[in-house]
Amino acid sequence: MRDNFLIKIETWHKPDLGHQENVHGLDADTWKKVDVVYIDIADRSQVDSKDYKPEEDPSKYKSVKTGRGPLTPDWKKELPKKKDWPHMCAYKLVTVKFKWWGLQNKVENFIQKQEKRLFTNFHRQLFCWIDKWIELTMEDIRRMEEDTRKELDEMRVKDPVKGMVALED
Repeated sequence: MRDNFLIKIETWHKPDLGHQENVHGLDADTWKKVDVVYIDIADRSQVDSKDYKPEEDPSKYKSVKTGRGPLTPDWKKELPKKKDWPHMCAYKLVTVKFKWWGLQNKVENFIQKQEKRLFTNFHRQLFCWIDKWIELTMEDIRRMEEDTRKELDEMRVKDPVKGMVALED
């Protein structure tokens, strides 16, 4: 498909609760076309039943190392009052272009839905895995990146395709 297919994900991490508008600095015409989607990692209703894992539920998880959690339904209102709980928002701009007449809107909408699902599940996991990563150094992270690169290269050569299965409506 060459230039007729594009998925681009741009992320800004900001030390706020997601109240900044147009954080990516898009021009006015482009911004009008943006569909803003809010993800609440503690909201169980945003997780498909096939994806739900109790051990990755921020509304049930409490970190042993940091004392953070569980996240209540009002966690975003309570968070600014907790000075010892750092926070950030991941602003993600997902651009999808699928230029194939007759399928464009359907495929683009499907991809956007799967990206929301992926981000929701990933950020829920990230919160619930905090005790596994909170004390890592940059050296630890770089070593893990290199180990992962080697493992992925090896998997590409000899293992079957793996990953998340797309859910349909």
